Amino acid sequence: MTSDLASCLWHQTCQENPAFPELTGEAQADLVVIGGGYTGCAAALKAAELGASVRLIEADAIGCGGSGRNVGLANAGLWLPPEDINAALGPETGSRLSELLAGAPAMVFSLIEKHAIQCEPERSGTLHCAHAPGGLKDLQRRHAQLRAIGAPVELLPREEAIQRTGSEAVHGALFDPRAGTIQPLAYVRGLARAAASAGAQLHSGTPATGISRSGSGWQVATPKGSLRARHLIMATNAYARGITGYDAPQVIPVHYFQAATDPLPAPLLDKILPGKEGCWDTALVMSSWRLDQAGRLVIGGMGALNHFGSTLHRSWLPRKMAALYPDLKETELKSHWHGRIAMTTEHLPKILDLHGGFACFGYSGRGIGPGTLFGTAMAEALLSGGQSRLPVPPAQDHAIPFAGLRSAYYETGATLTHLISDR
Repeated sequence: MTSDLASCLWHQTCQENPAFPELTGEAQADLVVIGGGYTGCAAALKAAELGASVRLIEADAIGCGGSGRNVGLANAGLWLPPEDINAALGPETGSRLSELLAGAPAMVFSLIEKHAIQCEPERSGTLHCAHAPGGLKDLQRRHAQLRAIGAPVELLPREEAIQRTGSEAVHGALFDPRAGTIQPLAYVRGLARAAASAGAQLHSGTPATGISRSGSGWQVATPKGSLRARHLIMATNAYARGITGYDAPQVIPVHYFQAATDPLPAPLLDKILPGKEGCWDTALVMSSWRLDQAGRLVIGGMGALNHFGSTLHRSWLPRKMAALYPDLKETELKSHWHGRIAMTTEHLPKILDLHGGFACFGYSGRGIGPGTLFGTAMAEALLSGGQSRLPVPPAQDHAIPFAGLRSAYYETGATLTHLISDR
């Protein structure tokens, strides 16, 4: 585990702790997966279930990237509402993607049940909360579009939203009963355990140092070994490292930080999220909050904790919590951590065709359901030979102009928002 994760709540409470050895020597497989997050572990599990020989390598520990730093909201769909997805992908492809992602939470919770993953699953839905009266317009638009494609979402008036959240700071909410919350690190480690049980061989502490084509397959070099495989899946998303022979696709790195309270006393838990829904809001600089199984309030917002604005982020978070729940004004926040999100220009996930392999990235903050779906689908597509199984058509290349400047824009926006709130 990398040292910056020592204060991450999920690493402190994770009940899934499988151990995987470093790769040493030469090995051969039908499929090599690079990256031990949701996408990579879901791909390894599906490929092993299909009877393929699989090797997954992870540079650090399973779930050390975004999968182990996630908020833990298993949502249906993407940040974009259906009509925006259709505008970007076309109505046929967009509608199919929305339909597949509508079933992503069911896929996640089915895997949790099937493999007895100890990840605190709570399928009580999520609440997209209006942070101000103007936020209701966005929720109304989303509600209309989601209902038009058959999603069982409900638009809650302010009074009911207050009752559901226990906070008078919300002005209405969009309730999605398909969704829920999980312990995100335990989920990805549970997927890894299930993949190993199905026959996949996983290796932590094993970065890929070089990639090359070898005849009709791939050659992957690591510090103490090498792999040969017919197929390759690159599943590093926001945590890509430099690899000789491979140019990682560009993304806009956006950071998100979180902290948690100690378990709250029962009288407060009777009022705060009594239905245990996970929440996020409509603010331009978004916030999220939820309870874990022990009754801790986990709250977060955009920004990095290793950035010049980290002091502002840390001081803003308890004020945000007190604004939502005045009874928590004197409650201490602990276990601060942050993670990196890979965004694309369109806020849509991408698959690149590597000709005998795929690279997948760009979940834009929605990693749990889409990562599970895309990883599973890529394994099926490679082993069956049919790209029709993919959620989106693969692209040949991908670039984002001024990705670094765009990342700085998001971080600066979060810092300024938190600075203004100090006044």
